[in-house]
Amino acid sequence: MISQSGNEFFYELDPETVLRAIETLGVRATGRSMALNSFENRVYQVEIEIPEELKLSAYDSYRVGKFYRPGRWSEEQIREEHEFLLLLAEHEVPVVAPLTFPNGDTLQMLPDHPIRFCVYPKVGGRHRSELPDTELRTLGRLLAQVHNLGAQIQGRSRVSLSAKSYGTENVELLCESRFLPEESKLAYRSVVEPIIKHTEAKLQQVQQLRIHGDFHLGNVLWLETMPFILDFDDMLFGPAVQDLWLVNPGRDEDSKKRQEILLEGYQELRAFNPSEISLVEPLRALRILHFQGWIAKRWEDPAFPRTFEQFGTPQYWREELAALQEISDLLLAEG
Repeated sequence: MISQSGNEFFYELDPETVLRAIETLGVRATGRSMALNSFENRVYQVEIEIPEELKLSAYDSYRVGKFYRPGRWSEEQIREEHEFLLLLAEHEVPVVAPLTFPNGDTLQMLPDHPIRFCVYPKVGGRHRSELPDTELRTLGRLLAQVHNLGAQIQGRSRVSLSAKSYGTENVELLCESRFLPEESKLAYRSVVEPIIKHTEAKLQQVQQLRIHGDFHLGNVLWLETMPFILDFDDMLFGPAVQDLWLVNPGRDEDSKKRQEILLEGYQELRAFNPSEISLVEPLRALRILHFQGWIAKRWEDPAFPRTFEQFGTPQYWREELAALQEISDLLLAEG
């Protein structure tokens, strides 16, 4: 019998369950596993037994299991993520696509809990915090490939990046929660509501397509000069510029130069609407609101209070409100 709520089991997912799940792929685990950094899901690296003659690299000895947080995405929405990854891989876009289980599927469910999981190969490489011009252009071209394929997809079950989904819904959640002090709610609304209204009008003027959704440098792995895109868990429908600004989030002159180089590479393979640049600050605000709401929604997960100790404190809200006010001032200056 499957339990109705897998959250408690999800919070305390044990190594034995992880190993058994990986072995349903048709491999044998050695018993060594390691939890990888992930707040939204639970992700584990598991060592497997493999004949030496079949190893092309040291990474072939490992598989990575991803266990989806119950209630976050529906089965249809997870499958949409997998289908997009397989499509990208089929077109030789360097992503890490899920492996296929013996039954021909990429998605399985734990036998006694409503927790879905998939397994990926382990890919080697390094994260980089700064990129030279040549690699910025490479990343721009790679992102254009992702968007070219994403723009071809019509049907969708994933959410859209909108003023409502990323803005209003999170503001209402926070104002009704215990995390935002009563005395701060009026000031909070007075700053965020004009930003949301401004953003809503801007988003209606640009094309929405399937995008990565969380395309920061932490989700790009470099194998020498070849980048691999990781973690399409936040895949959604939104403007192309969302992926472009996240990978280069600064505001200074150097950041503007990097943005130009990134766009040079991007426009070698896909046209870019320059009017979307005016969305960067509104999207930055929506990301802040979305992040605040995300922490509030996940507070029952023991990992969140431990990690976000300052969340909900007066200092936290002073800093967050200052960041949002700065964006509001920039938008006002732009007219």
